[in-house]
Amino acid sequence: MEASQDLASGTWPAAAAHDTPVHRTPPPDIADAPDPDPRGGTQADPEGGAAPKAASPTAVLIRRTMAEIEPVADKVTSYFYALLFVRHPDLRALFPAAMDTQRDRLFKALLTAAEHVDDADTLGDYLSHLGRGHRKYGTRPEHYPAVGECLLGALARYAPDTWNPDTEAAWVQAYTAISQIMIDAAAVDEAVSPAWWHAEVVSHELRTPDIAVVTVRPDQPYPFLAGQYTTLETPWWPRVWRHYSFASAPRSDGLLSFHVKAVPAGWVSGALVHRARPGDVIRLGPPAGSMTVDHTTDNGLLCLGGGTGIAPIRALVEDVAEHGRRRLVDVFYGARSGSDLYDIDPLLTLARKHPWLSVRPVVATGPAGGQVNSISGQLPDAVRQYGPWRAYDAYLSGPAAMVRSGVDALVGAGMPSNRIRHDFIEELVMAGD
Repeated sequence: MEASQDLASGTWPAAAAHDTPVHRTPPPDIADAPDPDPRGGTQADPEGGAAPKAASPTAVLIRRTMAEIEPVADKVTSYFYALLFVRHPDLRALFPAAMDTQRDRLFKALLTAAEHVDDADTLGDYLSHLGRGHRKYGTRPEHYPAVGECLLGALARYAPDTWNPDTEAAWVQAYTAISQIMIDAAAVDEAVSPAWWHAEVVSHELRTPDIAVVTVRPDQPYPFLAGQYTTLETPWWPRVWRHYSFASAPRSDGLLSFHVKAVPAGWVSGALVHRARPGDVIRLGPPAGSMTVDHTTDNGLLCLGGGTGIAPIRALVEDVAEHGRRRLVDVFYGARSGSDLYDIDPLLTLARKHPWLSVRPVVATGPAGGQVNSISGQLPDAVRQYGPWRAYDAYLSGPAAMVRSGVDALVGAGMPSNRIRHDFIEELVMAGD
């Protein structure tokens, strides 16, 4: 997924709101975060609980602005950047040279933050992650007001029907709170962690013509949990960061592995699959993600992985094995065809070693290549077939459509949404670019 930049903070000149816009695209890094759902689970109202609270006046005004600019989102984004780079040319160096695909992601991320202005807990987790992640772009507290100034300018220009002093005040209030959370989180993180890690490629294994397992050695200890992800920057595309999940639980030798699929026009994924070789040095951002195992419960784990999304699923299995508690783990490994099950052998080896682990390949078209326990059909149907899953927590990882259909199937089968975990980044973490 694309990197973004940072949000501005503090107080910004209110007068700027009436002039040129900046837009929902903050400087690079807001796209580093998933949609605000701290658990990584579905954002549907869990189990039909209490009716949602009425939106605050600030939230109502923000959402009206968002509705008005939605049809012209592209123009708003372009105008924001034009404002930012004309008024603050020194900030251009914080952004990638080519910004075509980055813009929409940044835009959506900033709007997401504003839209959740009434949900302090969720917004705090979301923005704290963003603030920590922005450090790798060289973002400083003094950059935030510039972004805010341009944001107001962009909104004022492209939301003439809803823009008025009250709306402007609402956006100022929301953005000031948003940026301060990010600044504070970055300051705390700076005291205990580097902005990025250098990591040398130590092995590069091509599993299929377009999927590689890339293993790196960080230049200093890199703490993370199984199921999390990070952002990578290659030497070939400076300031362009993409999300990738760790493909194993933490290892005693400190090495980190990633499954990377080269996608069409994927700058980072293409470089990592087709260009990277041992000895190359990449940069890693901080770890993130909430799709981790709760070791305080004996619930089983129902794991759905598709494509390179099988990487964090395998890490979760290793994590359970290392903790030594006998918990049932059922893995459904989805693929279009049997030849797409590129990581099935290591999983089957783990299943032979651990009687609590079951691995079922699910192949959409054609036979599963003679794999044991193989199932023909769609992943959600297979999960329903083998349910119910009352004593399980669910973990989903893979293409966005697979995650959505899997969540729908589990919720439809009666699994509470607070027991469904996935780190849902629109362009999803392990999907590459």
